Amino acid sequence: MSWYFGYILAYFIFMFAIGIYYFTKIKTSDSYLIAGWNMGFWNIVGTIISTNCGAAVFIGWIGMGFTMGVSGFFKFALPAMLVSMLLIFFFSRPLRRQRLYTLADLFSERFGPKTGIIPSVLSAFIYSVPTTALQIVGMSTVFSIAFDMNVKAGIVLSFILILGFTILGGLVATIVTDAIQSVILIVGIVMLAYAALQFGGGMEHILNNTPKNYLTPLGANGLSDVLLFALSVAPFYLVWQSTWQRIFASKTEDIAIKAGLTGYAITLCISVLPYSIGIMARQFVPADIHPDLIFSYVTVEMLPPYIGGIILIGLLSALMTGADSFILQGSSNITQDLYHRLLNPDATEKQMMFVSRLSVVIISVLSLLVAFALTDIVSMYQWALRLSATTLVFPFLAIMFWKRTTNTAVISSMLLACFTTILWPLLNTGIDQTIPGFIISFCSLVIISLYTKHSSSENVKAVYWEDLPSANRKIDNLESAENKAV
Repeated sequence: MSWYFGYILAYFIFMFAIGIYYFTKIKTSDSYLIAGWNMGFWNIVGTIISTNCGAAVFIGWIGMGFTMGVSGFFKFALPAMLVSMLLIFFFSRPLRRQRLYTLADLFSERFGPKTGIIPSVLSAFIYSVPTTALQIVGMSTVFSIAFDMNVKAGIVLSFILILGFTILGGLVATIVTDAIQSVILIVGIVMLAYAALQFGGGMEHILNNTPKNYLTPLGANGLSDVLLFALSVAPFYLVWQSTWQRIFASKTEDIAIKAGLTGYAITLCISVLPYSIGIMARQFVPADIHPDLIFSYVTVEMLPPYIGGIILIGLLSALMTGADSFILQGSSNITQDLYHRLLNPDATEKQMMFVSRLSVVIISVLSLLVAFALTDIVSMYQWALRLSATTLVFPFLAIMFWKRTTNTAVISSMLLACFTTILWPLLNTGIDQTIPGFIISFCSLVIISLYTKHSSSENVKAVYWEDLPSANRKIDNLESAENKAV
């Protein structure tokens, strides 16, 4: 326990030292929420790795490897990373050129402030809250493993630590620490993979003693099962605001693209390891173990504390960086989309900073309540992915490419797709709700756009090629960075 205590104490002293430092430096809401549009290549690479390797990698994906085998990688990690790279490669320049803060900001700028309410609520409350709760519960598990702490006490302690760091340093501190934590995270997952390989008896023994359906990309249920699962996951990553924030936070468009692609390529390579660990663990963990407990079983029960402690810090880094990123995502939605656009367009910088930090508290407290109230947060997280994707993906693509799309059509499409996705399982058709959700979203968007006119609040642009009024915002840090790049 002394090894664990020493590692964890040193980790949090370092994190809060960084948070306090940036608390004294951050003077504007732009710096707090979007890192002043001023982050360099390696900072963006590191924060992408860290943000994408949260509880899902160390706990969820290891469990998927244990229960599904290699097919879990092709169902979840591969499609998610590829779509994220697609977003960065094709959309970084036109999105960053608009000088936006959030996904909802794009909807508001194109159609008017009220249209941004739905994507803002989805991002801030339907996605950010349960995802942050998942990180809180994961961190409480670390404290339970290391110190035999009561789960509820661990949840409260996790909440206090996450809230304290996030409210201090904002996105700047998050990105800077993410870059450092990405190294810790990679070291931890590589060490865990090596340990699992040794405990499993070596590669040849593992391959010879693992059923073939665990080693094939199609798994036990074939291609249709893999594709359907991927469809329920991958589209969400086109509208995942954490990636959008990293695009906006980059110093230049070139950095946004090069660093983003590099970060996701590294993450894609890393994501092979947890699934491999889950497969290897079948050789030496109890057959009836809960998949989510494999990480703790290997780390605490099988490794010496001075090694297991390093891996625990890797998990802690992943959870901490995921939590503060998701909180700031929700904070951006509340501050920029709901407060600034709808309630107080003339807000002073002091008011914006106050609301930014207040919204961090709101998202954190809601996440704490969810962490206490729910036992199946992972299912809620999957629901958030499905609902966000079916509701937002086609309206986003229409904004980017189809000038004819109208405000009425976008609002109708979002509402109809949202209700369809929520209510479809009640029909017991056996068809995943994402399929009818996407069909309703696309058809209603196209048909209603063709039969309605543009409203007076619209800026009628195909944003991939044309600029919205926000592109003319004067931002000192951004202007100077772009001038140097030229």
